[in-house]
Amino acid sequence: MTATIVLVHGLWMTPKSWDTWIGHFRKAGHEVLAPAWPGIGDRTPQQVRADPEALKGIGLKAIADHYERIIVALPERPIIMGHSFGGALTQMLADRGLGRAYVGVAPGQPAGITTLPPSTIRTGFPILRNPFNRNGASPISKPHFHFTFGNDLSREASDAIWEQYAINSYNRVFFEGVAAAFNEKGGVTHVEYGRPDRAPLLVIAGGIDNVVPPAICKAIVAKYKASGGPALVDYREFAGRTHRLVSQDGWEEIADFALGWALEHATEPGT
Repeated sequence: MTATIVLVHGLWMTPKSWDTWIGHFRKAGHEVLAPAWPGIGDRTPQQVRADPEALKGIGLKAIADHYERIIVALPERPIIMGHSFGGALTQMLADRGLGRAYVGVAPGQPAGITTLPPSTIRTGFPILRNPFNRNGASPISKPHFHFTFGNDLSREASDAIWEQYAINSYNRVFFEGVAAAFNEKGGVTHVEYGRPDRAPLLVIAGGIDNVVPPAICKAIVAKYKASGGPALVDYREFAGRTHRLVSQDGWEEIADFALGWALEHATEPGT
């Protein structure tokens, strides 16, 4: 069985962060799309860092709308997978009924989930400490990247990955995500947790993730299940994995599990 797969990258990254999974899934015969967030285009991470102006002021709804336009133009409903804030966007797209199955890889939480472990707060502090820069595009420093993405690596190895992948933040996205945690009904990441016609959702956690620790992933799953809705929600945790789940050594195990689960459970919404 082959499928169309849409991959949604996260904050501080471009579609290049999915290069591993893109090649892996295409080799298996699947059609794979990994669109960039608005403002990135087809630029390299180095080019975006050099000129991040186009990232300023863009929020989560605009990004979700951007992906929706791409997805509705496809000839079939895709499997949608998102990493980090891309996982929060995946849940927003699921609430719009756009996919056949959904996978959140260390996903950001939708509105109303207030679980914010200290390490998560630390990851956002360089942005959140300056509310006057809400619409800015702040760079991520190499030391902060080491904490957020490279905490399994030496500083030297983490710095090399920063050079290859890192871009500036969409500050508005971070402010909106945190604000929505305490505003379930009005937050921009609002979803109907009990939506009966939502296609199945898998949440994947990394055991040593500082950005989206397992506590957040478990809270997401618990929120969906507590809604009483009939749609399937599953959870899988991988020990020893950081927030860099899609490229850390051993990523193939996670990619294969995500794809196998999605293909097994994929369905047309409403069936």
